[in-house]
Amino acid sequence: MTRAAEALRLLDGHGWTLAVAESLTGGLVAAELTGVPGASRTFRGSVTAYATPLKHRLLGVDAALLAERGAVDAEVARQMAEGVRDRLGADWGAATTGVAGPDPQDGQPVGTVFVAVAGPGGAAAEALALTGDRAGIRRATVAAVIELLIVRLRSAAAGKSTGNSGKKSPGAKDREEHGGK
Repeated sequence: MTRAAEALRLLDGHGWTLAVAESLTGGLVAAELTGVPGASRTFRGSVTAYATPLKHRLLGVDAALLAERGAVDAEVARQMAEGVRDRLGADWGAATTGVAGPDPQDGQPVGTVFVAVAGPGGAAAEALALTGDRAGIRRATVAAVIELLIVRLRSAAAGKSTGNSGKKSPGAKDREEHGGK
């Protein structure tokens, strides 16, 4: 079973949904997930906010944060994950931002990447220092965000970080209104 299939299995097993916000990966995370048969049961959609202003406009990332730190930042990744979760009505959000190359960006060297996952119990971001060419950095970022998602899903499933207090998740109402999808 691929890691993407494992993530989707965990989501499906708990009736959770997922949305993805991507920058440097440009849709590769969504492609990896939707390449798994049955992904439509849990995958709500994605936003590829490649241009920095779109991170604010579409995902709600704080404009002052973007102006101060640029798009390549752990807090930006966290806000992207929370924003896509909110805007697409999903239980979980995942996000990628960073520098795949060939040139540095926002004062950050090539290979500086941040991935984040937001769920019912909050959000977590991880910093990565990747090496290789542009394609390799992007592939490694996809693998890293899916791995972080799996870790967070397993933790939530074990009851360690749901923080749900019995409330319905954002995607639960939508699932009910649309026949459980």
